[in-house]
Amino acid sequence: MSQTRNTIAALTAFRRQGGLLRTSAALAAGVHPEALYRLTDEGRLIRVARGLYRLADAEEFSNPDLVVAALKAPDAVVCLVSALAFHGITTQIPRAVHLAVPRGRYAALRLRTPPVKVYRFDPATFDKGVEVHRIDGTDVRISGVARALVDCFKYRNKIGLDVAVEALRLARVRKRISNRAILPVARLLRQERVMAPYLEALT
Repeated sequence: MSQTRNTIAALTAFRRQGGLLRTSAALAAGVHPEALYRLTDEGRLIRVARGLYRLADAEEFSNPDLVVAALKAPDAVVCLVSALAFHGITTQIPRAVHLAVPRGRYAALRLRTPPVKVYRFDPATFDKGVEVHRIDGTDVRISGVARALVDCFKYRNKIGLDVAVEALRLARVRKRISNRAILPVARLLRQERVMAPYLEALT
């Protein structure tokens, strides 16, 4: 596709894509780099992160960190405390986006905006219990409630057992999730024996 230096055409391309584009996507949509720079200098585009721009007049994002992380690492999954926060089953406020990546991929994944904490999961079970949520016009892969809970017990030495137990309690109260929904995931990830006493105590 030919690229245009016309800023009006460039803005139109951004609006067609929901107001947020990576540089590569903008170029593929026919926007010339010169138009990107000019619109940024004029304040009509905002550089959200390196290689990522959004329209200045677009609505503020509800979850900007999750959106940026998803655009930078589309195959990654929001996991652990960040997934708990998304589902509303923790009192913790993550200082970085917790991202799961398949072991052997994204060897050098580092983001300054937003800061991320990367966990390397087994590729064989990586996609189990993962949901896709549409956030601010972007598809974001996030661990479902059951998967997030089990992962927190699996990584309890890194995030704290108290965080995992609190999340399980809040999930039972707020999400009405049952042992029946949790146990298959716990078995798959070999956490059934670890979680059993806590599941029984909350029954």
